[in-house]
Amino acid sequence: MNKSGLVNAVAEKTGLTKKDTEQVINETLAAITETLANGDKVQLIGFGNFEVRDTKERNGVNPKLLKELKEQGVDEATAKAQASVYIPASKKPAFKAAKALKEAVKE
Repeated sequence: MNKSGLVNAVAEKTGLTKKDTEQVINETLAAITETLANGDKVQLIGFGNFEVRDTKERNGVNPKLLKELKEQGVDEATAKAQASVYIPASKKPAFKAAKALKEAVKE
């Protein structure tokens, strides 16, 4: 389901106009985004939690470059070393589903 499908489904169930429903959904998403941007958590009981998680800095491998190096005949260890990429620490949004949501999906 995409956003317009969600708007249609909610409008049908609530009796609100599609325009009003879209505005409510947009404002809900904006409030969640703003809360996360401020570093706070959003808890929707029975649905799940939205939060921001810190990721550590690490080294990764550029798969495209690794493949090109291997095709050129570079040995595995050298290719991995040359395709190594530094990935800085960052913050990422995360969602953890509530037990009720997990159970509903299982059925």
